[in-house]
Amino acid sequence: MKINDIKTVTVLGAGHMGLGIAQVIAMAGYQVNLRDLNMEILEKTLNRIRYILTRFAEKGKISSDMIDSTMERIKLFTDLKDSLKDTQYVIETIPEQLELKQKVFREVEKLVPGNVIISTNTSALPITDIQKGAERPDKIVGTHFFNPPQRIKLVEVVYGAKTSDETVNLTLELMKRIDRDPVVCRKDVPGFLANRTVTMMLNFVSWLVSAGEFTPAEIDCAFHYKLGQPMGTFGLSDFLGLKTTYSVQKFIAQREPEFKIPPVWEELVKAGHNGVDTGKGFYEYPDKVWRQPESWNEEIADRYDPNWSLLVGMNRMAQIVNDEVATVEEVDKAVKIGYLMPVGLLELADQIGIDKVVEGLEQLKKRFGKIDNLNYILEPNPLLRKKIKKGELGHKTKIGFYKH
Repeated sequence: MKINDIKTVTVLGAGHMGLGIAQVIAMAGYQVNLRDLNMEILEKTLNRIRYILTRFAEKGKISSDMIDSTMERIKLFTDLKDSLKDTQYVIETIPEQLELKQKVFREVEKLVPGNVIISTNTSALPITDIQKGAERPDKIVGTHFFNPPQRIKLVEVVYGAKTSDETVNLTLELMKRIDRDPVVCRKDVPGFLANRTVTMMLNFVSWLVSAGEFTPAEIDCAFHYKLGQPMGTFGLSDFLGLKTTYSVQKFIAQREPEFKIPPVWEELVKAGHNGVDTGKGFYEYPDKVWRQPESWNEEIADRYDPNWSLLVGMNRMAQIVNDEVATVEEVDKAVKIGYLMPVGLLELADQIGIDKVVEGLEQLKKRFGKIDNLNYILEPNPLLRKKIKKGELGHKTKIGFYKH
């Protein structure tokens, strides 16, 4: 199949992510078959899409004429077979349950021609495991959209062990046609690229909180007052919902034994605290609406150095590149687009100097390395040391992760 053969895309699952994915595909001119088990859910999703499109038009992001034309391209289905009729590409967005996804993929395979690609929007489950038992595992690929898909253009296109290059290349072309900005994750590692990096940074500060080295407010105030992050690290976690982030950490921990979940996360989630929507997480929200915590103030912003978190992120990215999971450019692009960072962390490493990055990690290791698995997190990746040995330190030597 070639890119111009794709006219209709089936989206399985009309939840929050399915809604956004269906919308961006329809906005790009493709027919969308949106399938869920319940027509009431589907109709609510369709109304929500119209509302979002109307808001886009009011803000001048799209023309008002585009609302109706986009809506006309979305068809609703409860029957799986009907939703797959005449489709050329399938995107699955159902709940993050491996057995459920495997079951759906096996059913879809029987109902579509052999050249149809079936992709999964999973953020953490192994693509390789989803491929197990498939008749055409080479046609199964990860398409990890970021939330909300209408606003964040990053899509991580992820290889499973048996995904073909042809499948990935066609998927990349389709993502570009629907105005997304894709990157390739060449190996099926836990967390893929952006989440693999940012979750490690979160894991680092969470261990510091668990060990009583810092309070959430001290760390968040450093990010808020020094780097301009409106919600900080723990405030953002409360806003997004602790269970979601906890699940990502669990998925990574299951596949990466050295990665351990800090006790503070276990305690909050097991106590039923999910953040804003339950009124309590790392902070309290009496009216279940996110507001800047009362414990925040500029006087405590100097207690934690946010550059420490950046060093942890650089180290994780060096691991991703060293393990040939992604290129330097792709992993930088993933965090810039996926997490709205103004600069890529490896770009920043070149600016600081790779020798200074290693020096900083070693200092942190000396100070905090005895805290459970922080020794693992803070050990400089061999790629960093290799670059120092070769004299590739960044801007000051005209070459580091990039040429300057």
